Amino acid sequence: LDAKSTSIQVVVKEGGLKLIQVQDNGCGIRKEDLDIVCERFTTSKLQKFEDLASIATYGFRGEALASISHVAHVTVTTKTADAKCAYRATYSDGKIKAPPKPCAGNQGTQITVEDLFYNVNTRRKALKNPNEEYAKILEVVSRYAIHNSGISFSVKKQGDTVSDVRTLSNASTVDNIRSVFGNAVSRELIEVGCEDASLAFKMKGYITNANYSVKKCTFLLFINHRLVESAALRKAIETVYAAYLPKSTHPFLYLSLEIAPQNVDVNVHPTKHEVHFLHEDSILERVQQHVESKLLGSNSSRMYFTQTLLPGADCSSSEVVKASANSSAATKGTSDKIYAHQMVRTDSREQKLDAFLQPVNNPLSTGPTEVTAEANARPAEDAVRPQDAEMEDISDLVEMADVQGDTVMPGGLSEGGRLSPEKAPPR
Repeated sequence: LDAKSTSIQVVVKEGGLKLIQVQDNGCGIRKEDLDIVCERFTTSKLQKFEDLASIATYGFRGEALASISHVAHVTVTTKTADAKCAYRATYSDGKIKAPPKPCAGNQGTQITVEDLFYNVNTRRKALKNPNEEYAKILEVVSRYAIHNSGISFSVKKQGDTVSDVRTLSNASTVDNIRSVFGNAVSRELIEVGCEDASLAFKMKGYITNANYSVKKCTFLLFINHRLVESAALRKAIETVYAAYLPKSTHPFLYLSLEIAPQNVDVNVHPTKHEVHFLHEDSILERVQQHVESKLLGSNSSRMYFTQTLLPGADCSSSEVVKASANSSAATKGTSDKIYAHQMVRTDSREQKLDAFLQPVNNPLSTGPTEVTAEANARPAEDAVRPQDAEMEDISDLVEMADVQGDTVMPGGLSEGGRLSPEKAPPR
């Protein structure tokens, strides 16, 4: 980006562990400078010491390429506008391995980093799986692509024909937001912008209106074109949105602040993720007020997307509701399983459990039911003394047992298993 390129292409293999290749079409590096490109504290961004007070470029420390060359194999291929051919050089531990060789190449620079952390096994193991590392690369490049709308970006895995992130050089900021975050975000955007000469800052960007809300806040903050974090600004703006959005939901925010370079300190954090600037509280309050005024105007009407029926279609409201419920259940079923205890009966006409139980007065039922009916129809005097009735039943059972005990079965055995006297064998 500092080289004024209009096209940046990133190719990644195994989440960057095997290969990261970044190619641009910027001004290129002169052949004479290739010897010291990867040495520590070497930079072309600063000409004199006073330039440190007003930094307007991304790189200025001269540490990025130097540190990468100590833990990976770095190859630089570059061509300036007035050079007859491109030159390629390889680096190790901050030093060039061999003199630059002439080769074919387009104008600009291509930096290839291979076998990251090949000599620092502990750091390599600390990295997460390749997919997560690749997702982080996509996140960083896509955010810079949104901010730099006049430059085309593309990121893809090595060997793939289709890019995972791709923006065009003639696309607007809203087009880039649409291509990265989808149409649901881009159609709900409000443009914001304010400036204050006394605080020496300008702010522009896009925020979502009260119709859009998601579980996780997406906050793209650029200060002097550098992607940074600011917990204070995030909290200030989310406080405004809390009055408009449902509870525990958040907006999409893209803000770009331009502050006088002498008022910003970018050396606070080793990764430059945090910056400090003068009049921080006043600027935050001014931004918060502007966002609130924009939201106040957009909240006068809400937008709901509905589906209209075709003309002439005869369909009752209950059927529409049922159809939508079935479709939502079908889509939900594809993602995760629905268990029985999670289901709710929605239609009173559906078959219930009672349909499987036979009624008592069913004519198809046989003997046992009739016997039960007769027993129920006995006169009431049987139930006068239940103890006597129980005693009679027991005595009847005893008599029956005695009679059965004396019964002789065919073959000379009584039912109790004893030999009868007539059939007893002689001694």
